[in-house]
Amino acid sequence: MAVGWTRDGGVQDQIDASVKDAVKLARSRLPEGESSTHCEECETVIPEARRKAIPGVRLCVNCQSELEKRQTKATGFNRRGSKDSQLK
Repeated sequence: MAVGWTRDGGVQDQIDASVKDAVKLARSRLPEGESSTHCEECETVIPEARRKAIPGVRLCVNCQSELEKRQTKATGFNRRGSKDSQLK
């Protein structure tokens, strides 16, 4: 129950947990394994430099950019609650 008070360091613990969750999510989205030589979407050749830089890459830069634009932004979890709920 949110009462507006927390122990010393509680807010920092919440921040650390949020950052940890975001890092875990980002790492889970990284590709793994052997890189493709051609893009899975448009069949263009993926440059060797990109394949070396990102192990497991499956898309060219253009297709990857489009995919990231379509992905929904992770909002996370509001661990503190709203200020309004603490005032009632």
